Amino acid sequence: MAAETSDPQTPSTPSTRERLRGAARLTGRVLASWPVLWIAFAVVHVVLIKQSWEWEGEIYGDVTLYEWWARNGLDSGWWVVFDTQWVYPVGALVPITLPALVAGTTYGYEVVWSTLVTMLDALALLALGSARPRGRVAAWFWLAFLLALGPIFVGRLDGVIAPIILVALLVAVRHPVVAMVLATAGAWIKIAPGAVAVALFAAARRPVRHVLLPGAAVTAVVLIWALAGGAGSRVFDVFGEQGDRGLQVESVAATPFLVSRLWGAAVTVEFNDRIFTYEVLGDAALRVAGALDYALPIAVLLIAVLAWWAGRRRPDLAGDILLLTAAAELVALIVFNKVGSPQFLAWVGPPVAAGIALASAGRRHTWAWTWLPPAVGAIVAARLTQEIFPRQYGEFLGAWPHMVWVGAARNTLLVLLLVGAVVRLVQVAVGASPYARVRATAPAAGDGTTSDADDAHEPGEADADGEADADGEAEPAKAAAAEPAVAAPAGSAEADTSATN
Repeated sequence: MAAETSDPQTPSTPSTRERLRGAARLTGRVLASWPVLWIAFAVVHVVLIKQSWEWEGEIYGDVTLYEWWARNGLDSGWWVVFDTQWVYPVGALVPITLPALVAGTTYGYEVVWSTLVTMLDALALLALGSARPRGRVAAWFWLAFLLALGPIFVGRLDGVIAPIILVALLVAVRHPVVAMVLATAGAWIKIAPGAVAVALFAAARRPVRHVLLPGAAVTAVVLIWALAGGAGSRVFDVFGEQGDRGLQVESVAATPFLVSRLWGAAVTVEFNDRIFTYEVLGDAALRVAGALDYALPIAVLLIAVLAWWAGRRRPDLAGDILLLTAAAELVALIVFNKVGSPQFLAWVGPPVAAGIALASAGRRHTWAWTWLPPAVGAIVAARLTQEIFPRQYGEFLGAWPHMVWVGAARNTLLVLLLVGAVVRLVQVAVGASPYARVRATAPAAGDGTTSDADDAHEPGEADADGEADADGEAEPAKAAAAEPAVAAPAGSAEADTSATN
């Protein structure tokens, strides 16, 4: 009997590499699905809220203070800002009063507050997951970042403004007016979202129409409300209220003082019972704190000027410049801040998430060179922050060696994140960045959904054969047609120094 021979037309058995690729594609599609993302969202927020109750005193301490302010206003008509100075902008009265309207006890207030933060974050995840071309990848980063940061996100006003910052950045390129309204409203809750306004102003083609007028309109509404309520000049007190504060122990600038304690230096850390923070005492610390009062606005202004210069040189990359500027400004608000509260790390996640979701593809995967390193750095910095507060805050204050080095490592990462963002801005401007060699403007949220699992081909990305356009640039006419908003003279924003531990 003749031996059977194989049919040459029969497909060969898939190789191991092909099977692995198929499994990777399937995994990518599963992870990019909305049901899986929402399940992960629920798990992360259940963990965060559970941790918040485990450290109730540390996490909900500020929330209890929010309730006290709101109850005083509702019960006696005595409101912060309207009747006395306050550490926050007047707009913060809105989120802190809402839970008091529906909850009659401190426990109920904390539950409603946690629900409010979770709902805002759900809206942010919906916007992030809908962004192109990498919204689903960015959504997984955002969830990982929140899990790393821990319960401090739930128990502070920063859990309210971080989703606002994220959504503002997601819509900034295609809808700068909406982004400016969100950024200005957020800045009247806590000043950090003003960094988005700086980025918008630096990258805007029509800064008056798209930035100044919307910002002025929101500010006018807030001021009319505050002045009608009797706030008077107190509505502006928040911008100078931090002047008398000392150098907070968690701040980046306090790192040399803390490290020196390992070698027996006489560094005193003391609790300030007026503002409920620990500060480094001594003449040297006071001089550093005083210097930061000038360094912070100077840093914000210099980054804005750099962004304006980059936008003038590369108007075709306005979207990428906007995202990098927002990242640099928000991290600068931490690095040059004498306050440095742990919850400030919540400001780092939004620009990185938006950068991952929206950044120009350029040559295949060149976006990763810009946003994946800071994504890893942000997650590590967030996890180190959780270790400092609330997990081992006593050991940190007591200068236990391992916690001193944890604090130093976290602060070093923040400096590196700032330097990286500034360097990349310069590279974009001078043409040394992969972005600067390819014409592509960041897309905005709401234009559909794709993910890296689908490996969608974006403008300026390499073709299937791995080759990009010969000159790496779009035709001028096409570039002009696709351009939403390009560079304009830069402005500046106030720095957020209003938070307690």
